[in-house]
Amino acid sequence: MKPVTIEQELNALAYHGRGILIGKSADGKRAVAAYFIMGRSENSRNRVFVADGDGLRTKAFDESKMKDPHLIIYSPVRVLGNKTIVTNGDQTDTIYEGMDRQMTFEQSLRSREFEDDAPIYTPRISGIIHLEGGGMNFALSILKSADGDPSSCERFSFAYSNPPAGFGKFIHTYAGSGDPLPSFSGEPKNLILPDMDIDGLTDLIWTNLNEDNKVSLFVRYIEMESGKAETRIVNKNQ
Repeated sequence: MKPVTIEQELNALAYHGRGILIGKSADGKRAVAAYFIMGRSENSRNRVFVADGDGLRTKAFDESKMKDPHLIIYSPVRVLGNKTIVTNGDQTDTIYEGMDRQMTFEQSLRSREFEDDAPIYTPRISGIIHLEGGGMNFALSILKSADGDPSSCERFSFAYSNPPAGFGKFIHTYAGSGDPLPSFSGEPKNLILPDMDIDGLTDLIWTNLNEDNKVSLFVRYIEMESGKAETRIVNKNQ
């Protein structure tokens, strides 16, 4: 798949929903992870990201306006040793607990399906970064309904060993506008990761997300040799 710039991809859709980007920095020294949420309803937009130890959680910006927290409040990021888990729902905990019991990423997700938000049935997207020996590999997963049929769950996983420097794989929940919203399909997209520091990448992603729909953004750089992490969090609600 021909790589495109982050600007091109993010401006191609007004509503990606939630998105995960994982790759390797242009200098080949750092693993890169980004996760963003967008929202159209008041409940979805009423959120912020907050740091939670070495992980991340969502929180209601205005607790009095929170209507249904079960698909809104979760931990998008958790760290298990040399593994960093990033997802769009509470399957973060499922993966963490499964891998802590020596299950694989894919095995851990066998107990989960797409979200129960009929008639959309939002896909569950997940990613994991594994650092070892000064290098990295990563995987992405999507659990989705069969073209909107909730009786069937389609499971796709994509694994990347020793990924090339300066590129990342991007997966998101929705493929475009519609009623109901169509789910992402196909392989993760190939994006160019420009040679810039974490503040530059954070600004690049945040600036190019649709202004009306963007809610929060998380970006992390992890040094592959030391495992040292640097994180940025941006919230539209201040």
